[in-house]
Amino acid sequence: MLTLNELKKDPEVTAYIAQADRYLEVIGYTEHGSRHARLIAKNARNILIELGFNERMCEMAAIAGYLHDIGNVVSRERHEQISALIAKDILHRLQMSPEDIAEIISALGNHHEENGSPVSEISAALILADKSDVHQSRVRNPEFIKFDIHDRVNFAVKKSGLTINRHEKKITFDLTIDTTIAPVMDYFEIFLSRMIISRRAADFLKCKFELVINNTRLI
Repeated sequence: MLTLNELKKDPEVTAYIAQADRYLEVIGYTEHGSRHARLIAKNARNILIELGFNERMCEMAAIAGYLHDIGNVVSRERHEQISALIAKDILHRLQMSPEDIAEIISALGNHHEENGSPVSEISAALILADKSDVHQSRVRNPEFIKFDIHDRVNFAVKKSGLTINRHEKKITFDLTIDTTIAPVMDYFEIFLSRMIISRRAADFLKCKFELVINNTRLI
């Protein structure tokens, strides 16, 4: 079976992720490059590992995490569906089975909060991993925080982490926010839809979703 390490070495994948991040930088988005891809791959895999899923499922979640934003190379609009189509061709070329390709592209096509849904365990893990990557390191130019609420909220996040409690069937997203930069309400203003799809993803995995900000449980 194709592994994440093999996928990372593919020049087409590397080129598309790099160009997608350059495009998003031009239009003013936070970082979506190889750092984001590697982190989401790692966290999607870890979510399923912690919940006791088999090795094949965990590796597929990692592959989905690595490829989930590759469609930004074409356009931010409907990037999740474009990601699925690009990934289909890449994974076919790399001789992944049609059944595994189907699992991964379904996850990619459903990871965006605006029109996606958790449709599988891989999809649910991808959603939770992706929506929890909020941190000041993603802000490209701190000067923009005066004008852009997305940059301001990301820059205000000093620490973020996703904790899986297999025995209690609980998934906790824990944030530390500098409220002198952005109040907690700003976070909810722009990220409420992300928390809703995260809760649905946790439900799919038969877990309870919790959001903790500055040591206070809010969901």
